[in-house]
Amino acid sequence: MPGQRKKILWVDDEIEYLRSHIMFLETRGYSVIPVFSGDDAIQMIHQNPREFDIVLLDEQMPGKDGLTTLEEIKEFDASIPVVMVTKSEEEQLMEDALGKKIDGYLTKPVNPSQILLVCKRILDAKQIISSNVKQKFVRNFSTIKMAISNRVTTQDWIKLHENLTSWDLEIENLEDEGIRQAHAGQKSDCNKLFSDYAAENYARWIKGEGDPPVLASEVIDSCISPLLQDGKKALFVVMSGMRLDHYMEFERVLGTKNLCKRQFHFSMLPTVSLFSRNALFAGLLPIEIAKIKSDLWVTGEESSDVGSRYEKELLSAKLGSLGVQVGDNESWFQRVSPHIDNSNSLTSIDASGAGQIQVIAVDFYDLILHYQNTSSLIKEIVSDERGFRELALAWFQHSALFGVIKDALEKKWSVVVTSDHGMTLCTRGTELYSAPDFRAEVRYKFGDRISSDERRVVYLGDPGHFGLPALNGSSCIIAKENYHFVQPEKFENYAKYYKANFQQGGISMDEMIMPVGIFEAR
Repeated sequence: MPGQRKKILWVDDEIEYLRSHIMFLETRGYSVIPVFSGDDAIQMIHQNPREFDIVLLDEQMPGKDGLTTLEEIKEFDASIPVVMVTKSEEEQLMEDALGKKIDGYLTKPVNPSQILLVCKRILDAKQIISSNVKQKFVRNFSTIKMAISNRVTTQDWIKLHENLTSWDLEIENLEDEGIRQAHAGQKSDCNKLFSDYAAENYARWIKGEGDPPVLASEVIDSCISPLLQDGKKALFVVMSGMRLDHYMEFERVLGTKNLCKRQFHFSMLPTVSLFSRNALFAGLLPIEIAKIKSDLWVTGEESSDVGSRYEKELLSAKLGSLGVQVGDNESWFQRVSPHIDNSNSLTSIDASGAGQIQVIAVDFYDLILHYQNTSSLIKEIVSDERGFRELALAWFQHSALFGVIKDALEKKWSVVVTSDHGMTLCTRGTELYSAPDFRAEVRYKFGDRISSDERRVVYLGDPGHFGLPALNGSSCIIAKENYHFVQPEKFENYAKYYKANFQQGGISMDEMIMPVGIFEAR
């Protein structure tokens, strides 16, 4: 019950000399039950299972010694934390205790504060950390609320997105539904404001006006080219669909032994690899690419295989314009997709070639979500952001890609990890009218008579306004915030089926604000 005193079983054959320590702990809210031997401790634990929160155990006692007592306690109940208190500093003793799953180790003489600290660390750390996190959250919540009430610049939005995403990871294990709901509400408020901001300013950004961010079409110039000066080499990994929260988990794994610098760019619209990854590799807007490759897009909803067929050629031309050498063989550019077997080729970087750069384009969105329609287990795992993060991290740590990145860093190459676009968890539906060949998995549509609620979408009578070619007619609709499209006549069925579903192609912080991680070996 709340407020109940934690119980300490203290086992020591000289317990009468520790009365002052016991009194000190009891004044700090603990209840201490002293016993004189290991046999007494075992008997107490057997008679009162789950009664004690922690055991303080003397190592040297007549009869049953501390290590034997520890072993018997753990055999009966492995969940009871045990702290060994000993006069010995022998390394072998410490290793034996650790081997028997000791939870703490103190060397005599100990003072009351040391005992208190180890008890708090083991018993109260979670509660103390939770309390501190809640206090930090309240302060941060107020700071963000004040920030979005004023004029927010492009760089401010990047910082806000980074802040909110960090809090996603911070509170995911916090047992406080109120904090979680408050955070989700603030994220939703920020996402609405950002969607309106991006929709209002995107047309100016592609012209280099109105406080523009680095766009996907500028990543090669701004982030890659500087790394390749003086003949240096780099591995460039583009993971289509990777969000900032996924990247933060990947960065944590990669950055433990390496130096990392984090930058950001904004995806092109619509936020799918069909447009944004082609723009990133070509260093051009989609409307400019269409002039070079007129057959690349017809409907604007081509499959990833069709949409990626010119990526290597476009990237080679872009790198060539910057004087960057690519390898003579074909392996300088590889694509990782659920439709391609990379098991043999994607093992290590080619250090023998003359090229300065090797590129891996990863269909991350497709790789993670490929089986969700055929596997109820996968569908359940990726029904929320935390589950998606955990699945993505598990995949990354066991992927061939992870090995390639580590190999590149060991060979002192620079490694750049980014995404051309992200994805967002859609929880609200909006009707899409007169849509040819309705496709429910994406948050954009081209068509000549399409329409939707303009409070929830951006309607482009002229797609060229956003640097897009006119496809399948002259109009384009892009969903904002976390709305997904639904056919009007099937609203109830589709709204239920696609609720809490990850989609791409729209305007949101998760889809547009993309991390660029630059890693160097220490």
